[in-house]
Amino acid sequence: MAPWPDISAQISTTVNTPFQATKVTVIGGGCINEAFKVSNDNKHYFVKLNSASCLPMFEAEAAGLNEIYHSHTLRVPSPICWGGNNHQSWLVLEYLILNNTSSGDASALGSGLAAMHRIHSEHFGWVRDNTIGNTPQINTYTSNWVQFWRDHRLGYQLKLAKNNGYTGKIQMLGERLMSELNIFFNSTSPAASLLHGDLWNGNISFDVEGQPIIYDPAVYYGDREADIAMTELFGMFPTAFYAAYRDDYPLDSGYNTRKILYNLYHILNHLNLFGGCYRHQAEQMINKLLVEIG
Repeated sequence: MAPWPDISAQISTTVNTPFQATKVTVIGGGCINEAFKVSNDNKHYFVKLNSASCLPMFEAEAAGLNEIYHSHTLRVPSPICWGGNNHQSWLVLEYLILNNTSSGDASALGSGLAAMHRIHSEHFGWVRDNTIGNTPQINTYTSNWVQFWRDHRLGYQLKLAKNNGYTGKIQMLGERLMSELNIFFNSTSPAASLLHGDLWNGNISFDVEGQPIIYDPAVYYGDREADIAMTELFGMFPTAFYAAYRDDYPLDSGYNTRKILYNLYHILNHLNLFGGCYRHQAEQMINKLLVEIG
């Protein structure tokens, strides 16, 4: 059964204005959720759909978008409402007209991210767990960054990998790496910065005036280098982005090594989500880090 009457009713109640979806347009690009533009004669909304069991994922995404919104730094699509029925769950967002990434103000993106990273928490983690892709992301508050990264990022992904049948060498290397994580932080003590958490090219865009917009977050508070590292993982951001960020918030020494440590989390997640083609890459990354340890 199509969910549009239920979604229309919830939008109407939330915005206190009658709304009935008279046009529904499929929007491509996602691999986890279905995405649609729903419209009547004068209003448009962006809607994500998934199974009924995915409502907690949408609740966490809405909370993450609100966390970034209240930082007053980079623009995000505003969450309108979220809910579900016996068959499906949904997240309704502000509909934004997005422009080509190459024509946007990459410097504004860099400066905005630097400002966002200056929003700090007393502890690493967040008030709730969320997801990275559709993998659970554990955000239990922790006072020690190395412990957080070992237990709730690398260790959690390695445990999932073992459960998925990836045993042997990758587990042996991973255990050795986790036992030596402190070495990578001898010269730095990261602050707990507000992070997007899943900051790759597919989760940024620009509006018609060229101003940056970020979306699909996996929010938590952690080392800001983790966000910057991911911008380099699946295709670099524009040069102007890095120049503006470093001007506003220079990176600490050792970043070029630690970025491998941070991106390993995402490669392990891809291993668990998409299969063994990522196993060799993960092992190579761990070996590079172990060479640094000596």
